[in-house]
Amino acid sequence: MRTAGRRAAALTATGRLAVLAGLVAAALAGGATPAAAHGADAPTATDYRVAVTGTAPAVDGLTVRVIEAGARLELTNHTGRPIEVLGYAGEPYLEIRPDGVYRNLRSPTAYQNETLAGDTPVPDDADPTAPPAWQRISTEPVARWHDQRTYWLDDAPPEAVRAAPDQQHRVRDWTVPLRDGVTAFELRGTLDWIPPPDPVRWWGGTLLAAVLGVVALTIAARRGPTAARRLSAAGLIIGGATAAGYALARSVEAGAAGPLSVLGALGDGPVWALLTGLGALAAAGYALTRRSGTEFVIALAGTCLAIFAGASNAAVFARAIAPVPGPGWWPRVAVAVVLAAGAVVALGAVLRMRAAAEPTRSGSAASTEPGGPVRGELTLGEQRIEADR
Repeated sequence: MRTAGRRAAALTATGRLAVLAGLVAAALAGGATPAAAHGADAPTATDYRVAVTGTAPAVDGLTVRVIEAGARLELTNHTGRPIEVLGYAGEPYLEIRPDGVYRNLRSPTAYQNETLAGDTPVPDDADPTAPPAWQRISTEPVARWHDQRTYWLDDAPPEAVRAAPDQQHRVRDWTVPLRDGVTAFELRGTLDWIPPPDPVRWWGGTLLAAVLGVVALTIAARRGPTAARRLSAAGLIIGGATAAGYALARSVEAGAAGPLSVLGALGDGPVWALLTGLGALAAAGYALTRRSGTEFVIALAGTCLAIFAGASNAAVFARAIAPVPGPGWWPRVAVAVVLAAGAVVALGAVLRMRAAAEPTRSGSAASTEPGGPVRGELTLGEQRIEADR
């Protein structure tokens, strides 16, 4: 009776966990669209490198850099004067003042730059020749925006790249017109094609890491379920910490410079990877301190880790530029670790759940076999005899 009660409690806890996971997934899915609508559509990886070479002439107190793997530019204005970014028709588009950033609602560029693809409809009252209608969009003198002049818009690569995709190519030199009061000047930069890495090598490395993980789990399982569960928890800790770190690196690349701005950038971008990593860490703690429903929690955390933090970022295996700072090899290693850890941990937990269910099914079949002993009744009868004594 007590065993049946414990099993029922475990199933109830498992069901609650599944419902909670579903609610969290639905909430995140519902919140993903508004976040993408205001500039969080950076690519997971690309083969085009956008670089800033400077302003001509140079302006003291003005710094510009490329963020999000070339998806946006970031301009910081510490000149003490308003600096204007001009749109595609030469109209005032953005004005970075000492008290914040202002967007011209009459500028067609303001709507074309809302997404990376430039597919936002331009309202009828947008007119590049009309007087500006400024709307404050930030309280800091830092502007971040998509700019179609800096990156490659077509799905097909340039002709020179198609002819020799294994070589680096200068696609074009680009300029963005700026204005300091009545003085016009330019932001200049370059757009280059960078040959992508060999994805077979990275997928092969991920598979090798997974095989080694399965071997380690097999050895641990021979020592007992506790050892296997602890090793799975260690895998969740490694994969979860790596996934969360990768998400934080993406937020830094998006322009985050402090704790609050990191949280804001995470909300606009890699929130799935962050929550999955944190969930994996929580599942590891649960596995090390609890027993009921542990294997299901481990399997769920490992699966989410492999899908939402691993496979969703696997484009870095086949692209040259990742949306994180630092050398190009480390994001590939990070994604490989997350994929391998999540897949191995999930597979091990599923196999242990299946193995644990086999004796239960075998025992049920034996107890109902015609002519055979009914173990439950004999045990209960023995308990009654002992009680009478």
